[in-house]
Amino acid sequence: MSKKSELLIGVDGNEANLIQNRVGSNQAVFGLLNGLSNVDKFNEYVIYLASLPLPDMPISSGQWHYRVIPPAKMWTQWRLPLDLYTHTPKPDIFLSPSHYAPRFSPVPNVVIIADLGYLKFPQFYTKKDYWQLKNWTEYSIKKSVHIIAVSETTKKDLIEYYKIPPTKISVIYHGYDKNLYRKMENKSKVSNVLKKYCITKPYILFLGSLRPTKNIERLIEAFSMLKNKETKLVLAGKKGWMYASVFKKISELKLGMRVVFTDYVPSEDLPYIISGTEVFTLPSLYEGFGIPVIEAMACGVPTLVSNVGSLPEVVQDASVIVDPFSVEEIANGIDTAVKKRNVLIDKGFRRIKYFDWKDSARKTLRILEEAART
Repeated sequence: MSKKSELLIGVDGNEANLIQNRVGSNQAVFGLLNGLSNVDKFNEYVIYLASLPLPDMPISSGQWHYRVIPPAKMWTQWRLPLDLYTHTPKPDIFLSPSHYAPRFSPVPNVVIIADLGYLKFPQFYTKKDYWQLKNWTEYSIKKSVHIIAVSETTKKDLIEYYKIPPTKISVIYHGYDKNLYRKMENKSKVSNVLKKYCITKPYILFLGSLRPTKNIERLIEAFSMLKNKETKLVLAGKKGWMYASVFKKISELKLGMRVVFTDYVPSEDLPYIISGTEVFTLPSLYEGFGIPVIEAMACGVPTLVSNVGSLPEVVQDASVIVDPFSVEEIANGIDTAVKKRNVLIDKGFRRIKYFDWKDSARKTLRILEEAART
């Protein structure tokens, strides 16, 4: 650690260290790490990884280091804390950016909590995943010196379910990749990307992994009610878990020729797919934040979200908001979004100004500095 640095900050960077399938929490941690590396030129960082840092991770420097600890079962719960005990110098503060803090760590910890969907919808998780999320998250929030929630909704849930004092929780919104997600004016490039995935216009878009909380089956039912039968539904995202019912619903409604499943889409293609859509939809049963809807607004398309979880908080008046349990309301909401396209696009451009990874990083840094000194 250099003499000029005030703090040595440790971070679990594994969620970001993925070359493929970087979605959701992976994307959020990657954005935050890049934000911290850009805004903090004073403190020193050690990013702990189970494998070598990938080429697109922040570049190593005098203030930014990677420590690779060979992978092992229970890495966060056993291998990482062992290293924190035995290796010097020890960080002054440790950031766990995705729920799980190192168990029995000798270093004070700040944890970021995205959502408590596993407590609200336990039936949508495997027994193993539910047990891990419930027990490891509970340990993390009780042992951490401070908690960062990604939305006011998540903060409220933490207070309700875990009885955490409000003063122990700060809310810091996610950002989005401004260099990547923007309005794509090159129609030829948009057309070429759509051809790559066998997508034809017009289409309604869902972006995210296929899993029960995304409410895709009701979206498919709502899509089947639309008057324009030339419209396609594009499901852009990898298979998550408990997704068989999605394809069953497509078959039941005989929509095999009108629903396009792309599987995982690399980030460089997403802005083009988003830019070509009539409406971007995210009718989830629960979201802790919902980065994809911000990305869609940045690409200049109208959006539709559900009225539960953090989504109304995130979009405010810049999106059509519907009851995710009402198929009819989702269908009518899609029609409304098409009719109010220009108004929603303008509101979306104004709303995205509130989401910036550098701003998120600065706020996170202040909390880390305060926590290290308490």
